[in-house]
Amino acid sequence: MKRSVLFLLALGLIITVGSKSAHTAEITSVYTKIDLEACQLLSAPSDEDATIGGTWTCAGYHGQPVMVAEGDLRMFVSFGPDAGNEPAAVQTLPRFNTINETLEWRLRGDVPFATILRWFPSKDDGSQGSVLIVTQLLPGGGTCQIARIDAQANKNANVMARQAADTLAGQFNCSAPPTVLGNPGSLAQ
Repeated sequence: MKRSVLFLLALGLIITVGSKSAHTAEITSVYTKIDLEACQLLSAPSDEDATIGGTWTCAGYHGQPVMVAEGDLRMFVSFGPDAGNEPAAVQTLPRFNTINETLEWRLRGDVPFATILRWFPSKDDGSQGSVLIVTQLLPGGGTCQIARIDAQANKNANVMARQAADTLAGQFNCSAPPTVLGNPGSLAQ
């Protein structure tokens, strides 16, 4: 009996230490490109209705699906095997926008848990803004935008985006709007 209790205590300690070390694995970044010409076209833009854009699926880190869609001059980006049904698939910025081609993947160990992508919203004066959007990767309804940072209003926007990814991803409730971090700049409501 005493051996059984000691064995269970030792097993519990191993599981606890193992799960903590898995959660505290080194966090790194890798980068992939979004090249719509190299992606698979899922639906073509409409010739009759200019507000209906196309939808593409691209290969991301280790082949992870990246869905990119355009509609009414706004971009939508989602991730995972069912990307079109994730909350991120319907999230965009209120103004007309485009996206950058470089996608940063935040990894814990070798497992992606968030992405950071630069978006370029239009401004009233005709110029273009720059916003970093952090998306958490939780397939099954938890892939959504979790943070937005105006990169022109915050000198350390990249650092802020990585910190948001590293601390918020995995625990953000997708029914809430993305958190605007730092000086809101063009993101002010």
